[in-house]
Amino acid sequence: MSKYMDEFKQFIAKGNVMDMAVGVIIGGAFTAIVSSLTDDIINPLITTLTGGGADMAGSLVIAGMDFGAFISAVINFLIVAFIVFNIVKAMNKFQSMAGLEAPAEEPAPVPVCPSCLEEVKEGATRCPHCGGEIPGGAKA
Repeated sequence: MSKYMDEFKQFIAKGNVMDMAVGVIIGGAFTAIVSSLTDDIINPLITTLTGGGADMAGSLVIAGMDFGAFISAVINFLIVAFIVFNIVKAMNKFQSMAGLEAPAEEPAPVPVCPSCLEEVKEGATRCPHCGGEIPGGAKA
């Protein structure tokens, strides 16, 4: 059971889970902005430009646009984004202090052709690019 919990802790501590959580939270907050933009600004503008409904009687009424609700949604999004940013920043600091960060892996060296300096497969005796011979086979 202890090994299972350790694996779970490592899974939760990975950046992928935090990135996904941040994406879901920001996506939810951004949805409110988009909904407010369409419901409170674009739809009333379209209604006004097309002559309006029965209640508007074709008059040019711009007072129906609720800029306050849209600005409120934008402010709400900025507040949520700032809080999530601080949570992620604290989580990253915790991971670096606890040593939970995955060690940076260096890419394995790739063998190159001595004639044209293009990458070749390890063990190749001829370069697929220039056809030059690689004495002893390509080594990394």
